[in-house]
Amino acid sequence: MPPELIALALVALEHVALVGWSQALLTKDVGPDGNASPRDDLPPLSQRTSRLRRALANHTENFPLFIGAVVVVLLSGNANGFSAACAFLYVAARALYIPAYAYGWAPWRSLIYTVGFISTIAMYLAAFI
Repeated sequence: MPPELIALALVALEHVALVGWSQALLTKDVGPDGNASPRDDLPPLSQRTSRLRRALANHTENFPLFIGAVVVVLLSGNANGFSAACAFLYVAARALYIPAYAYGWAPWRSLIYTVGFISTIAMYLAAFI
C-alpha cells in the first residue's frame, strides 16, 4: 500500500478516536439521554467538551482537503518520498492538534494546524511536479 494511503488510514483512525473522546465527554456532561437527544437544548458544556467538539468540527472540515491531496498525488502518478513525508507530517500534526485544542495549548494549536495545512497544500503542488 502506498504510504499516502497508510497516512490516510491513520488520519481516519485519528478521526474515530476524536469522535469517541468527544462523545465520551459529551455523555459525561449531559448524560446518555442528552447525548442521544436531538441536542437542541443542551445545558452548558464543560470547557474541554466544547473544545473537543470544535476540534472535531475542524477535523471534519480539513479531512476532505487531505483526502483530495492523497487522491490527486496518487492518481497523478507523482507520489514520491516528498508526498509521503508530507502525508505523515499531516498525520503527526493532526495527532498533536487534538490534545493541543483539548488542553488549550496557545499559540501551539495554531502553529500545529498550519504545519498540517501547509503539508496538505504541498502534496497538491507535488502532483504537478
